[in-house]
Amino acid sequence: MTSEDFVPAPLRRLWGITESSRLGRPAALDVDRVVHAAVALADRDGLDGVTLPKVAKTLGVTGMSLYRHVGSKDELLTLMADVGLGAPPDTAAADWRAGLRDWARAQRAVFERRPWLARVPASGPPSGPHQIAWMESALAIMAGTRLDWAHKIGVLSLLSGYVVQTVRQAGELAEGRSDGQGQADAERDYGRALMRLVSPDRFPETARLFASALFEAPPPETPDGDMADADFLLGLEIILDGVAVEVERA
Repeated sequence: MTSEDFVPAPLRRLWGITESSRLGRPAALDVDRVVHAAVALADRDGLDGVTLPKVAKTLGVTGMSLYRHVGSKDELLTLMADVGLGAPPDTAAADWRAGLRDWARAQRAVFERRPWLARVPASGPPSGPHQIAWMESALAIMAGTRLDWAHKIGVLSLLSGYVVQTVRQAGELAEGRSDGQGQADAERDYGRALMRLVSPDRFPETARLFASALFEAPPPETPDGDMADADFLLGLEIILDGVAVEVERA
């Protein structure tokens, strides 16, 4: 009995540990082909466009034959999430703050290229080789700090969760806007409408917010990407400010 015998089958497939063929010849279909076909479908049609019958049709096989390579649709999504994420970039930042900033921005760039990644249900902690590589990258960035393991994992979870939530929220808000309306226009209209509805007597601070210049700037022609970048970086710096307090305390 080898150490691999103690690894569940879904994890073996996730890490590319294949079963040897009893007939001594390579199979016509394997996990890698199934997952890459599913990722291509998701890139083209979004996560809702990925079904086992569609994946099977793309590969020219029957739907039932896929179950020899992936145990379920949930397992396929887990495999897709790891392959879709890919390997992290090399980090060469001078300090932990710059490193974590670069790490979060790099992961956000991946999720923006593949927004369906933000919609994959979380089925557990990071477990795939690419997910572990991103974890290793973040832990290496924090290695020079005196944060303990619990705090390092907390920072990692907070940053990755922030990336997922901001990308997913931005996508949902864009889908909900009127055709052709940009983010600047939508926010300006939102502020003007709520300013008429929110009573200063009942919601004094919120009324002051909607009466402020925040929803009148930037100008309507500001690209949505620039606004999204500014919003993301503002929240990211607030998170890193909190991490800095813990680093100093440690």
